[in-house]
Amino acid sequence: MSWLSNIPPGIKNIFKREDDGSDKLWVKCPGCGEMIFQKDLDAAHQVCPSCSHHLPIEPADRFALVFDDGAFEAIEIPEPVQDPLKFRDEKKYVDRLRENRKKTGQQDAMQIGAGKIDGAEAVVAIQNFKFMGGSMGMALGEAMIRAAEEAVKRHAPLIVFAASGGARMQEGILSLMQMPRTTIAVEMVKEAGLAYIVVLTNPTTGGVTASFAMLGDVHLAEPGALIGFAGPRVIEQTIREKLPEGFQRAEFLVEKGMVDLVVHRAETKSVLSKLIRTLIKDRRRPTKSQPSNVTELPTPSTAEPIALDKAAE
Repeated sequence: MSWLSNIPPGIKNIFKREDDGSDKLWVKCPGCGEMIFQKDLDAAHQVCPSCSHHLPIEPADRFALVFDDGAFEAIEIPEPVQDPLKFRDEKKYVDRLRENRKKTGQQDAMQIGAGKIDGAEAVVAIQNFKFMGGSMGMALGEAMIRAAEEAVKRHAPLIVFAASGGARMQEGILSLMQMPRTTIAVEMVKEAGLAYIVVLTNPTTGGVTASFAMLGDVHLAEPGALIGFAGPRVIEQTIREKLPEGFQRAEFLVEKGMVDLVVHRAETKSVLSKLIRTLIKDRRRPTKSQPSNVTELPTPSTAEPIALDKAAE
């Protein structure tokens, strides 16, 4: 028997770290390795002041960053059947859901809010990577459909902040079925003549990239965000070749035309505001052959040009 087992319980407890729910005082930047005071990081919207590395940000903080005065209306998401396959690996799927809901305070990996961005109404859907890697299951599919319906109802643009590791394996084929469902949701928005804007954050991969994350009218990305279907390591092992520097990062994808613009987190609201105003400016009046409730986006010749490169500086 180990001598540690003879230590009285009261003495053992002094070595246990108490979780009082308080935030850390210091955070090590994954980009440059510098220690950052937590309050300074919060003030900078979770962006390293030294190297501008974008750390994960909570959905509530992102809503506050994007909407005017941080005010928005939370949109309720329909709750689908839980654990339809009665899945179990190391633990039951229902137990994983319970743990993640307790950890994040959310029901699933996507939240929806409606509010105003510089006075223009918009519907915003945000994925939370902390909830099972932002994986796409039935609940996320329902959330995307709800967001699209709300955008059409309010006649407002739909903005999605994507962050995901892919489909949720615990829901099997049902998770893959969300790819066509979310695609149809996006088409609902576009058929209503409304703008669909995607902001790709780190990381955005797998089934989310293969479906609604790459269907935007405009694709923005945060600096350094990993964006792709399969990860770089898997691709290297498959093709047995060394990948180019910065492969699948936001800046690399701008050069290849997959992403329109890399936007610093602090400039996100400003750029979204200009995009919304540009995409809804001078909408054509309905003709006799069109229903009065249908509008069209302007042609490139009638739309006011927008200097996005200057907005992101």
